Amino acid sequence: MTRWLRGSIVPLALAGMLAVAGLAMSRIYAGDLAPRLFLGAAVGSVAVSVAARRLPSWAVGPLSVVLLAGYTLLAVRLSAASGQIHGPLPKLITDALRNGIPRVLTAMIPIEAQPDTVGVPVVATWLAGLAAAELAVRARRVLLACSPPTLLYAIVLYVVGPNANARLWQPMCFAGLAALALAAGTRGRRDASPDLTAAQLTALRLRIAMGTATGLAVTVGLVAAVGPTVAAEVHQRPSDPRQYVTPPRLEALDENPLVRLSGWALNPDQRLFDVRLSGPAANKEAAPDKAVIRLAVLNDYDGVTWRVGATYRSAGRVLTGPHPADSHQTPTLTQQITIADLDGRLVPSAAVPERIDGARVAFDEASGTIAMPDGLRPGLRYEVVSRPPRTEGNLLPTADVPAGPAIARFVTLGGAAPAQVRRLGEKLAEGNGAPFARAQAIEQFLSEHYKLVADAPSGHAYPNLNFFLFGPTNGGGQRGTSEQFAAAFAVLGRLVGLPTRVVVGFRPRPGSTAVRGADAVAWPEVLFDNLGWVAFNPLPQPNTQPRPVEDDFKPKPETSSPPPSIAPTPTSAPTSAPPSHSARAVAPAAGTPAGTIAAAATAGLFLVVTLGVSLVALLRRSQRRRRLYDGDPPRRIVGAWLEVLDALRLAGRPAPHHLAATEVAAHAARIADWPPGIRPAAPGLDDLAGLVNVVTFAPDGATAAQADQAAAQAAGYVEDLRARRPWWRRVLWSADPRPVWWARRR
Repeated sequence: MTRWLRGSIVPLALAGMLAVAGLAMSRIYAGDLAPRLFLGAAVGSVAVSVAARRLPSWAVGPLSVVLLAGYTLLAVRLSAASGQIHGPLPKLITDALRNGIPRVLTAMIPIEAQPDTVGVPVVATWLAGLAAAELAVRARRVLLACSPPTLLYAIVLYVVGPNANARLWQPMCFAGLAALALAAGTRGRRDASPDLTAAQLTALRLRIAMGTATGLAVTVGLVAAVGPTVAAEVHQRPSDPRQYVTPPRLEALDENPLVRLSGWALNPDQRLFDVRLSGPAANKEAAPDKAVIRLAVLNDYDGVTWRVGATYRSAGRVLTGPHPADSHQTPTLTQQITIADLDGRLVPSAAVPERIDGARVAFDEASGTIAMPDGLRPGLRYEVVSRPPRTEGNLLPTADVPAGPAIARFVTLGGAAPAQVRRLGEKLAEGNGAPFARAQAIEQFLSEHYKLVADAPSGHAYPNLNFFLFGPTNGGGQRGTSEQFAAAFAVLGRLVGLPTRVVVGFRPRPGSTAVRGADAVAWPEVLFDNLGWVAFNPLPQPNTQPRPVEDDFKPKPETSSPPPSIAPTPTSAPTSAPPSHSARAVAPAAGTPAGTIAAAATAGLFLVVTLGVSLVALLRRSQRRRRLYDGDPPRRIVGAWLEVLDALRLAGRPAPHHLAATEVAAHAARIADWPPGIRPAAPGLDDLAGLVNVVTFAPDGATAAQADQAAAQAAGYVEDLRARRPWWRRVLWSADPRPVWWARRR
């Protein structure tokens, strides 16, 4: 019983090291499914090797791989059911293994346990456990067996980076388990050598003391040299590998959905989707303001086009986003949406989404908008739970706007705005020092002086906005769709120092579940300190006549030339055409920096080398077992002699081919007499040499007892010869593939 407990310490320690690596990885996952899967892979891989330790070494690898395939199948099924991912199981497994690494590096944190986000970590944990257990259980190389879990843990720490809080107990537990495995691996070897004489014991103790003192001095010197530098980096933010990976981005039509408004306005009865609202925020009093469905948030303007510029990361059902500070006090709004004629990849939902069921999506945390990599399709049904933001209206008049590099994109205008537009912004800012007052002035000016029409041409570049603001009314100026109203507000706001953006969405009509083309609308938003983004409505009130711009602002007539195009182009705003197969909502990464490629190549090379070393060690172990313990007595005696010859070649002192067996034994005794004065003499090989001569001249005279004696002598000599080599030769002894090649040549 004691022997069994002692033998189980190393496997349990290795399984614990792998489990710690899995727990560290699970810190960036949502829920408890991922840690349970990683823990199962850690324990299962080690348990298979321990349970199959009496099987031939060549059979353990295939057996473990078969069980790995079954466990991976189970992990994919459980994660697919948890994440509501549908599809054929072989397709899910293939996608998980092929796209697992980029999905983990681009997924939104916390990552939901889905087939493509847990498949690769599960396989990596199992393979690391297989390599570690085989090295420890069969090859009895505990130090080498700690390498796969250590490599896995290092990769996990790099992948997690700054995306999880530090937990000091995990690395301390990992180091403690490694120390326990090394300590347990050395037990039981103290009596392997014969008793030392007093002089030899004194010399051995002196040598150990000198080595310990030298190692301690070197360690203290290194700590003194690099300790301050390392300590200075303790509080630094670790590197995040996600910064080296280009996240998925939208393309063309979905990057600028403003151009679709004119097309929807020309087809007001087109049924885009159906929506049913429920929840505390869907009551009659709150619905008109809270039930606005957003499609996209446009952040960047280059003077020609407003673009989304969002970073969409793969997400699960639980979404995170720019929740207000008191979001826990805001009632939720549930939307059950069924897609009809709406195409593209942008997913309509109310702000701010917290959960989505029924669709696999990507999410932009900054804007709280959703995209679907596979694109919308008629009949698609999903449910979104949102928590509408609540704005304290009494705080707006005194609220300020933020500043700094993080806000630069919201106050930047591409190119040079027309002179008349700049002068209009300056006039609207006169006497309005507070940001909210400036925003109200712009909102009031646009709603009082311009007309909302459905047949205005699409366009929001500087020439289009200049014509919208100052063009003659008899030539089509001073009239537009919500596209021009929202874009003009956002540009004027940025000219007077307001951080603005444009939102495209839908305002469902009260009492109707169908959202049609006439319900599409764009509106501007302004960012205020401690209040977040606040929406403004620059559209004129129904049944009101606009006041001529000339009554309040005198533009120069020569600069109000028509825009490049004054007629809407149907092809620029497709409404019901199916999306092109060549258009991808989530484009693949444009490129990977050299640093990421080098890191991935290094990690892959290290893993390949580790697996190669493990394979060589297993082959060597199997070869030794066949030679010493399999076959009839003559064959075992010859195998023992071959083990000695291979050991001499590994030690760099091969026996010359012309020597007889007894002469080879004398040669082996001479080269094993190192270092003098400390270790006792190596086990003699005279009896083994005699048995080799017996087998050579009288094969039938060998017995099983003689074969056992030959195997014991050969094993004792080889182990003693290895122990007398330098430390680096001892580390590489079991990983040297040459004995396998020598056996094939023989």
